[in-house]
Amino acid sequence: MEDEHTNPGEDETNDNNKNDASDEMEASCTIFPSFHRHVSHIITKEEVNALLEKKYKFKWEVPVEDIPKSKWVGTGEEIKGTHVDIISGVKGKLRDHWQNTLSDQLNSRLNYRDIMHCNKKPFYLKGGSAADCSTMDSYLMHALNHIHKTRDIVVKNDAKLRSDPSKDILDDNSFLDQGFTRPKVLFLLPLKSIARRLVKRLIQLSPLSQKDNVMGIFNGKFGESDDEVEEPVQSNKPADFDLLFAGDTGDEFLFGLKYTKKSIKLFSNFYLSDIIVASPLALIKKINGVEDMGKEPAKERDFDFLSSIEIVVVDHADVILMQSWSHLYAVFEQLNQLPSKEHGTNVMRIRPWYLDQHACYYRQTILLSSYLTPEMNALFNGLCLNYEGKVKLVTEYKGVLSKIQFEAPQVYERFDASSITEADDARFDHFCQKVYPKIQESDEDDVTARYITCKTLIRGAHHLVIYSLPGRKEFYPELVNMLGESENRKCTVFFSRLDLLKNVKWGCETTKRDVGQQCGNGYGCKMWGMPPWLDLEPGWRR
Repeated sequence: MEDEHTNPGEDETNDNNKNDASDEMEASCTIFPSFHRHVSHIITKEEVNALLEKKYKFKWEVPVEDIPKSKWVGTGEEIKGTHVDIISGVKGKLRDHWQNTLSDQLNSRLNYRDIMHCNKKPFYLKGGSAADCSTMDSYLMHALNHIHKTRDIVVKNDAKLRSDPSKDILDDNSFLDQGFTRPKVLFLLPLKSIARRLVKRLIQLSPLSQKDNVMGIFNGKFGESDDEVEEPVQSNKPADFDLLFAGDTGDEFLFGLKYTKKSIKLFSNFYLSDIIVASPLALIKKINGVEDMGKEPAKERDFDFLSSIEIVVVDHADVILMQSWSHLYAVFEQLNQLPSKEHGTNVMRIRPWYLDQHACYYRQTILLSSYLTPEMNALFNGLCLNYEGKVKLVTEYKGVLSKIQFEAPQVYERFDASSITEADDARFDHFCQKVYPKIQESDEDDVTARYITCKTLIRGAHHLVIYSLPGRKEFYPELVNMLGESENRKCTVFFSRLDLLKNVKWGCETTKRDVGQQCGNGYGCKMWGMPPWLDLEPGWRR
């Protein structure tokens, strides 16, 4: 069994390469100056207080060249330009390998501020495969650069100390190069099939001499899958459903990846790993020390391997939202906590901002989704506090009413809600008083399910009641079109004045004003008072 106390520098010794610590890894691990600037900065008490107040403003904007009608808005230092050569600062074998491997359309700034991109076209939507792969390439390369640079510094410092054992590291801040534990990158994903794609691409991007059999070992432990099929078997469900659930749909996985000088080891001990790949469900079970989410957390829990995470990537956050957002939020609450044990770390080489419990202000979060929700906003604004600032994508986009295939009355019923915290109860009360009594009168059986996981075609329905507008805009016309075979069809949607914060910001000041007015119960489908993606006119999505 691997020794939990092994650090990255000791891997070189284990490979019998004590005297060439600056050989292959040094040549392949140079990152942009932003790495040194980010980890060398010592955050002040005033900066911490300002971050905790959360009174930041998105004060600048930059257009995005490769996404129509889109712009980046952000806090902190303004981004200069919209495209950069993301491998211009990479040397040696890593650069050569990436030049032959990466796609051309990569738009990443490789800085360390928090990023929220909630208009990503996912692989399961038409034309989204290339864009999704390009986005994955960007964040994987950023993570690899970070891991290799961190490792490179540790290896060099180990070599210096071996050459001069009498050197006093307390007098030299350059030896402050470690966190409490080794793992530095956390990938949070919803499905096993997506995790498989990530690992396969990660291996392809790694210029290691001993990696040929790695994917075979991974398949043996992770499970075989048929998700390599580009065209899934056609069914009566929408194409996006077939593509998303074509592979392994398991939502419970957690494993580590460890980089050595010549190879990558999968399913490594968490405390020896550089990368953790997990689903929120599996990780929160590990954090709580339970195998069943219905049980109380164990008294003795072991999740110190999350104490030194410096980059978190949440990909396909919209799919995670359909599973259980509370698991993801709970994971973020446990990141960068003080560890309960030393885990063999040389405390004299721990960076000062770890000891000051400021690691959460250095952690970068990259949140990727195909649409925005209040839950994502709450996570990004409340638990992502990077001292360098935040950047998020704002996109103007088309509505979906034109995709409804027939005429059907669509009535938007307003209910009163005085605050966001009371909105859910108010919506439920409105449902119980206005709709449920009529459902009780029906003799039909009832069943509940998440629409994304079943997409059952319902025939013969006369009245569709949408309890709350779906986050994914494509779902709305799909649901309404189910009424196509019915006579006297009708669609009713519940909303409140607070739903302007649901999914998106509203299109313009007129929309905000009208939705806040006290007026009658009914709204016609082409009147203001709907999220902009429902309206035929586009609106800025924030």
